[in-house]
Amino acid sequence: MHLGAHVSIAGGIPNAPERAAALGCEVFQIFSRSPRGGHPPALTKTVRAEFRGAMAKHRQQGFAIHTPYYINFASTTPRIRYGSISVVREELERGALLGADAVITHLGSTKDAGEELGFRKCWRSIQRILDGYTGSTTLLLEISAGAGDLLGGSFEELASLIKQVESRAPYRNRVGVCLDTCHVFAAGYDLRTKTAVDATLERFDRVVGLKRLQALHANDSKFGLGEHRDRHEHIGNGQIGREGFRAIVNHPKLKGLSMYLETEPEGMQSDLVTLKSLRK
Repeated sequence: MHLGAHVSIAGGIPNAPERAAALGCEVFQIFSRSPRGGHPPALTKTVRAEFRGAMAKHRQQGFAIHTPYYINFASTTPRIRYGSISVVREELERGALLGADAVITHLGSTKDAGEELGFRKCWRSIQRILDGYTGSTTLLLEISAGAGDLLGGSFEELASLIKQVESRAPYRNRVGVCLDTCHVFAAGYDLRTKTAVDATLERFDRVVGLKRLQALHANDSKFGLGEHRDRHEHIGNGQIGREGFRAIVNHPKLKGLSMYLETEPEGMQSDLVTLKSLRK
């Protein structure tokens, strides 16, 4: 498993690989634009060349882009829903220009639309994102903690979304999944022991398919199993604990995947040292 963290692009995207290397990352995740809105920084030929050079210089094995916070594919407000579609498609295109492995996105909430309509709006939005897209960067749907009306809070719902997205041939095998350890735990899937991790991955494989799993977020959980509370904690200091993460980073079914820390910046480097110490 390749271990890394979410790093800043302050001062320009080409600065990210150096920041990642300074933390001890093998891979990293970024926002390619402000997560709160606004126009993204231009990816000129010069910027792209500088970024590729920095990736090689600092020996980073890959990276992912996370979409902004405001994405909501289920919104009944056209400006929000179509804006989300446009931004995520743009992030895929930007990812392809930079050579990103994946674009990871949250799905949004059905609060305004209701469960049935919101679910339909979500999978149709994902289809619209993929229309005509030919780049190499993969779109990954991130599991949520299952709080309130958030979409993607169970393996079953993720599987149903993917099934609907792929109900037409042009969209088949076009999306994957990112599992956030805190979200998974908060949603009710145990990760505290090797036995629990085995059982959770077996269930994911049965419901969604391990071939869909293409990235992980590493976050311990401040709250307990199935409490549906998305509160990240430093590795080993939360309810999942060191033994859970030992089982995750060494699991044969997760070999070769990238895992990105999303803990608080103060202590993130220590978290990465911990994960590396747990990895055989």
